[in-house]
Amino acid sequence: MDWSGTGVDGTPVRMTGELHFGWVPGGRAVQDVRIVPGRGEIGEGRPPLAFHGSTNRFYDPSIDAWRSTWIEPVNGRIRRFIGRPLDNEIIPLSTEDEPQLHWRFTAITPRSFRWRAETSHDARVTWTFDKGASPKAG
Repeated sequence: MDWSGTGVDGTPVRMTGELHFGWVPGGRAVQDVRIVPGRGEIGEGRPPLAFHGSTNRFYDPSIDAWRSTWIEPVNGRIRRFIGRPLDNEIIPLSTEDEPQLHWRFTAITPRSFRWRAETSHDARVTWTFDKGASPKAG
C-alpha cells in the first residue's frame, strides 16, 4: 500500500507498506494486518512513524454497527472503534480515549479503497487529518 502522512517535524512523509486481510474465525470477522513501512524498508518497526498492527472487526446486530479493535505493538496502542456507513463511506469512531479518532474508508471498490485517519482533541468539534493510505488488492 501507499501511505502518506506528517512526520514528527511536520513535514510530509510518504512510505510503502503491506496490507493483508481476510475472514477469521470461520468467516465471522475480518482481520487486517498493516505493516508500514514495509518489511526491508527504511524505518521498519521503529516508532514514531512505523505502525505494524492488526485490526479485527465484526458486525454486531445489537447495535447495527461494526465493532473493531486496532492493536499496534510497535507504538503500544490499543483502540476500539464502532463503525457505521455514512453516505458512500464507512466511518469507524473511537471515543473511549483521548484524543478521539475516526477513520474514513472512501472510494471503496471491489479491488481497492482509500483510508484516512483523523484526530480530535476537542470532543469531536474539529478533526485534524492524520495519515492516509491507498491500499489496493493484488
